[in-house]
Amino acid sequence: MLIIAGLGNPGSKYSGNRHNIGFMALDAIQRRPGFSPWAKKFKALISEGELAGDKVLLIKPQTYMNLSGEAVGEAMRFYKLGPENIIAIYDELDLAPGKARIKTAGGHGGHNGIKSLDAHCGKDYRRLRLGIGHPGAKEFVNNHVLGDFDKLDQAWLPQLLDALADNAEMLVKGEDSQLMNKLALAVGSQPDEDEKPKPTPKAPKPAGKSHIHQARGGMKPNIPATGPMADMLKKLFGDKDK
Repeated sequence: MLIIAGLGNPGSKYSGNRHNIGFMALDAIQRRPGFSPWAKKFKALISEGELAGDKVLLIKPQTYMNLSGEAVGEAMRFYKLGPENIIAIYDELDLAPGKARIKTAGGHGGHNGIKSLDAHCGKDYRRLRLGIGHPGAKEFVNNHVLGDFDKLDQAWLPQLLDALADNAEMLVKGEDSQLMNKLALAVGSQPDEDEKPKPTPKAPKPAGKSHIHQARGGMKPNIPATGPMADMLKKLFGDKDK
């Protein structure tokens, strides 16, 4: 079983915030066939379903962002799971809008929801970070993350969320590079170099003869058959007939 936790703040006041992109991602996955309606449990909204043959619990903590780990930790302990069975999806200031990265474990990067998950669940869970961009100065960060996505964001946000939902089986199966490639293409950007398939190296060509050697190759001196010149040249070049 796998728990996919989307991080955000509950209530209509926050529903369109950049900080709530984790909730938005889970809503997109839950709308796909096979998932139950949202229900209240573990201080959260949960939906059960199946992806890639595995049972999946979608969970949106209703404890507010700073206490997200309380809900996720409760669900983890109820199902007797470990942090390796958790995937957290959340907003990332230090990624350009529409960019995505995934990794296992790591630091919280100042994200209060991740601090809470680390405290309640341990650190060795997978983290799918969805870029919301940085406003450029620290004093603008709070208004940025708690501000709604704007019209410019609509050029990539629906496409990113749909691509994530359409390829959620890759997330479950751990096909991370393939998933990152799908998300990058969905928002119209090129995959990063470390996400692109590496071309098969060509075998080196065998070393050929130099053009000088090729020009000389196969050329035999025109040696007279008889006479003093023939004797002298044969001494120089050797008698090839012997």
